[in-house]
Amino acid sequence: MNFSTGTVPGLEPDLVFLRELVELETPSLDAEASRRIAGIIAKRLESLGGKIQSVATDAGTSLVADFEGVGDPILLVGHTDTVWPTGTLASELPWSERDGIIRGPGVYDMKSGIVVMCAALRQLQQRSRNAVRIVLNCDEEIGSPSTRDMIKEAASGCRAAIGFESPHPDGALKLGRRGSTRIVVRVQGRSAHAALDPENGISAIDELVDQLTDVRSFTSDPALPSPVLSNVGVISGGSRANVVPERATAEIGLRFIESESEHAVLSRLQALEPIRKGATVEVETLSSRPAWLASEADKALADAISSVGASIGQNVAHRPAAGAGDTNLIGSLGIPTIDGFGPLGGGAHALDEHIVASTMQERINLLTAVLTEL
Repeated sequence: MNFSTGTVPGLEPDLVFLRELVELETPSLDAEASRRIAGIIAKRLESLGGKIQSVATDAGTSLVADFEGVGDPILLVGHTDTVWPTGTLASELPWSERDGIIRGPGVYDMKSGIVVMCAALRQLQQRSRNAVRIVLNCDEEIGSPSTRDMIKEAASGCRAAIGFESPHPDGALKLGRRGSTRIVVRVQGRSAHAALDPENGISAIDELVDQLTDVRSFTSDPALPSPVLSNVGVISGGSRANVVPERATAEIGLRFIESESEHAVLSRLQALEPIRKGATVEVETLSSRPAWLASEADKALADAISSVGASIGQNVAHRPAAGAGDTNLIGSLGIPTIDGFGPLGGGAHALDEHIVASTMQERINLLTAVLTEL
């Protein structure tokens, strides 16, 4: 297999491994595909000296791997699932490598990050380095509902965490992320003929509209410590115009900069009460990742990584990010955390998903240096 990697000698074996991972399609909740890719990665990590623990749930198979070294471990964080359905590889987004750009489903988000971890550990097999723990979960793209506790347990005792999600477009690392919560509001009313018997009906849609007006009011409250992003992304309900609607639902996506506003808004949502007599309102949390506002310890870790980068000729910047990931949970626990350590590229969750091959080697070199010098 030949690859055009430009001026990057020695990258071919890592690209072969990357292609193997990308060509095994792993949409979230495909337990069999998850089991297969976990087996491939576990074999690679074991060959590098890792002690492997597999954790199976209904969502798939996750991995925790420990590597001996100096001090408390540095946690490397990633995931094996993608947003792409099986069949994408054979249709809309085939694997391709041309002029140093690699495309394929999950190549950027975030199978290339897994390859970076493995390649750095391979380079460090005969060298003194920090102890390392790797956690790769199977359901990150849907909010990590079955692996949250596993991630918290893996993070326990670690002195720092590095996430391998994609970086900012210019390659800067991600220092702090907005919290992300998805909720659904369900309203139960009572159906009736809209013309002949309207007084016996309770409109679930009218109730939902009023509830959403209230939600808009308290999510945009200027008294909150920081702005909250609120998006009513899905609304459904009713059957026809001459029937008072019995049911209505809305799915809302919320983003938070810090925990005080997050707690205030989520508490208000859970306390919603029906306005119309006889109506009921239920609020369910579909997924939730806490706000991770960078601490002084996070900033110190980021600065230390920047210094290590400078020592090998790399300019490593860092700044906050909007999107949420598993590092939200880890950072919110007070563990010094950074994210965005994957290679440069673009098109996450889009048909233009790609990485720049040469930046894989840059990230491998940076991680190798971090794990020896940090």
